[in-house]
Amino acid sequence: MPELPEVETFARALEPELIGRTILSADLRWARTLATPSPKKFAEQIRGQKITGVTRRAKYLIIQLEDYSLMIHLRMSGDLIIREGKIKPEKHDRLLLHLSNQKYLAFNDTRKFGRVWLSSQPEEILGKLGPEPLEKDFTPAWLFENLRKRKRQLKPLLLDQTFIAGLGNIYTDECLHIAKLHPLALSNTVSQKQAEALHKAIRAVLKEGIRRNGASIDWVYRGGDFQNYFRVYGRDGEPCLVCNTPIQKFTVGQRGTHICPACQILR
Repeated sequence: MPELPEVETFARALEPELIGRTILSADLRWARTLATPSPKKFAEQIRGQKITGVTRRAKYLIIQLEDYSLMIHLRMSGDLIIREGKIKPEKHDRLLLHLSNQKYLAFNDTRKFGRVWLSSQPEEILGKLGPEPLEKDFTPAWLFENLRKRKRQLKPLLLDQTFIAGLGNIYTDECLHIAKLHPLALSNTVSQKQAEALHKAIRAVLKEGIRRNGASIDWVYRGGDFQNYFRVYGRDGEPCLVCNTPIQKFTVGQRGTHICPACQILR
């Protein structure tokens, strides 16, 4: 599933292609792709809307229109592609937005898990999300205080989008390794020094992921190369880059999890 760096990469790539364009019409090719409103209302509301911005919140890509926010969650296999001319839609295209420059934006989603929302009140969808980990209000002090308030295993808590927005399986494993924290450690046992290390790791890993245009594994996302620089994720059996101990893989909350058993000791 694309995480914060991959969605940020999408937003940055699409922004110059979309800003200033008008949506002439929408072709919804699989109704369940649309979470809200109804297909009929969606077609009516989006027609003639000018695109004024392309941003991201957590793992949501947001296309800002004059009167609405179009929010897209790519989930497991979603992809967004700008195409030009009268090209036959591809097999897994779920939504096509025809633009005023004779191009169109295709939402292609093989597994059909992705969802689209059109709303004049985006906070109804985004309001429960936690802080953005690259923004100023995400501080070491905030992280320490909020870890101590909860008694949850670290990895499931970091994956909880109402706690911190944007982290997923890959980047959580990478952050925990850098911070030398075990994914099963309880959040209320994390010291202030450990919280500071985790905060630093989260920001460093996400920034590096964005710098490398995300990771290109497990799904249709194109162009990123962060997978070539993973410390633990997907490296089970390979030596830890810090201590040469073989990386181990096990399951936490139904998610494949990678650690160095020497660097990340469960105390």
